[in-house]
Amino acid sequence: MVNQCRHLVILVERYDNGTAKRYILDEDIQIQTFLEEQGSKTERAQGSSFPDKQLSWLPDTVKDFILPAGFPGSVSEDYLEYMLLQFPTNVTAWICHTLVTSSLLKVNQNLIRDPTKFLFIAVGIGSFSATTAAASAAAIRWVSKDGIGAVGGRFGNLFDDDPKQWRMYADLIGSAGSIFDLSTQLYPAYFLPLASLGNLAKAVARGLKDPSFRVIQNHFAIAGNLGEIAAKEEVWEVAAQLLGLALGIEVLTSPVVAKSYPVLVFTWMSIRILHLWLRYQSLSVLRFKSINLKRARILVKSHILHSVVPGYADCNRKERILSWQSFLKPRIIFGVSLEELISCQKSVSKVRTLLKFYSKEKYILVVKEKGRDIEVFVAFKVGATSISVLRSVWQSYWLQENWCGSDDILVQLEQSLLELEKSFGDFTQQIESAGWDLQKINLKVPKQHSIEEVNSV
Repeated sequence: MVNQCRHLVILVERYDNGTAKRYILDEDIQIQTFLEEQGSKTERAQGSSFPDKQLSWLPDTVKDFILPAGFPGSVSEDYLEYMLLQFPTNVTAWICHTLVTSSLLKVNQNLIRDPTKFLFIAVGIGSFSATTAAASAAAIRWVSKDGIGAVGGRFGNLFDDDPKQWRMYADLIGSAGSIFDLSTQLYPAYFLPLASLGNLAKAVARGLKDPSFRVIQNHFAIAGNLGEIAAKEEVWEVAAQLLGLALGIEVLTSPVVAKSYPVLVFTWMSIRILHLWLRYQSLSVLRFKSINLKRARILVKSHILHSVVPGYADCNRKERILSWQSFLKPRIIFGVSLEELISCQKSVSKVRTLLKFYSKEKYILVVKEKGRDIEVFVAFKVGATSISVLRSVWQSYWLQENWCGSDDILVQLEQSLLELEKSFGDFTQQIESAGWDLQKINLKVPKQHSIEEVNSV
């Protein structure tokens, strides 16, 4: 074995495929070179299911065309796995698009063959007046453009907190829009309202899809190469579009599908269900190192029950993409007013005791028993941070797991704060050791209400 202590590394030449060549000056003043593969020193320690070695059969020209420069070191570990699932997802989406477009064209063709009926629907005679049609079109145009943009500006932080959920909701809403489009063939007299509702639903879906996908792209770009990530995604998207359109046309040329509307709808529904399943699978492989409220709940519960914190890969797999916070237990309501908080403790002495308990915290937490479960109300003080929110979540789960009834609420609150003080330091240490990024805690402090302590109790 060469004595490494007497070797001096004078140069390291790195290559865009992740390998490196070390130039070493040994004790005989001779230069030696060693080629090393990218190994455990990179942050890919938690293991992607698609390591770069499995792509060794691909020509370098193809790799350069579909993958970012420096792959795999220039992207997050879940990039390739996501893209390999994203490709068939987009293919099925374009097949569905082809089938829906065909249905709309058939309705238009039938209306053109009957000029009187086409004219009546165009000017609004029949089910809709011309004024109603014009007003509806203007309203839908505003909602689908300016309205959705205004909503996106107001609630933009939701996409940063949970891009997986909103990307999935975008596909579900887009599916509803396609159902409206398909229905036009059944009810041609209502072509305008049905097609308008379909366009509206698709516009809402786009409003949810674009910002959530930008967050996902930013997650991939660990080397600051967001532009290149977006460019390569376009390559995959165009390839999926061409293949999807070709397959969609092939399906439409089938005599059974072309002549039977029920078969067309059944075919669309089958492919759409497959599309939604693939979308869910692609989002499930994403492994964010940031901590949002869903992942914080998983981490806290595991720490309280088992005294261990799962790594970011395991935690992301356990995350329920479609679940709403209001349906998770315990139900935690953040940002309540002081009036709501005090209403849970009507006695003045209890309120004084409560304020004394939380003198060292940047929040005040109270509990209300609701059947067999508890409901937690949290008000934040001036200067509260994401760590304050995380501490309140930890305390809420400790109370949920150790709740003994509503007879001695203050005693249980005091005990939970003692446990929080004793165990929260170990919790944060385990989080950091498990690979989480403590600088990316997406737990926003509500700004509607904040409490400022003027005089100590």
